[in-house]
Amino acid sequence: MKFNIITIFPAILNSYLEEGMIKRAIDKKAIKIKSHNLRDFTTDKHKTVDDTVYGGGAGMLLKIEPLYKAIKKIARRKKTAGKKIILLSAQGKTWNQSLAKKYSKLKEITFVCGRYEGVDERIKGFIDEEVSIGDYVLTGGELGALVIIDSVSRLLPKVLGNSDSLKDESHNQDGLLEYPQYTKPAVFKAGNKKLAVPEVLMSGNHKLIEEWKNKHIQRS
Repeated sequence: MKFNIITIFPAILNSYLEEGMIKRAIDKKAIKIKSHNLRDFTTDKHKTVDDTVYGGGAGMLLKIEPLYKAIKKIARRKKTAGKKIILLSAQGKTWNQSLAKKYSKLKEITFVCGRYEGVDERIKGFIDEEVSIGDYVLTGGELGALVIIDSVSRLLPKVLGNSDSLKDESHNQDGLLEYPQYTKPAVFKAGNKKLAVPEVLMSGNHKLIEEWKNKHIQRS
């Protein structure tokens, strides 16, 4: 699966993409991620990507010209099957696990990352969908793009070390979260407190363990 990220700060993505699960997925060629500097699609010597807002208002907007040129070149709109162009936007639909599963069936996703006060409204005529990762404001769309890439990538074949990890995890079924989980030591001492792992989980009785897990599944 291929991810394109259109941004004016491509370097800030590197640290996350070069570590952990995402790095392993890239090395396995399960995913391909390419960032594109929006300034490369400008025509003036200053590589201007933003300007003031018509009608007044604080802040600057990303200009439509470089955004349009970037989308046209990178997303190759002639063939749209299995591809989506996503604008990270506060007005977009809220990202969730159901959307992650839907997007994991795609072949390519291109993210348009806004900055400052956002983007020229007219660019919305050249995207497929607006997505928000939550009801709060960030300084740019890059974090949103990384959140979506992470949540989609882990659903792809051969990305996770153990595919069974997907079966019982939170949000695998609507409204359900994971049951509590524990690891060694069996008893943890914190001052005068002793915090023990539930005995049933160490019993080896798979039926009782399964019953305990089902009983303690949490709901969102």
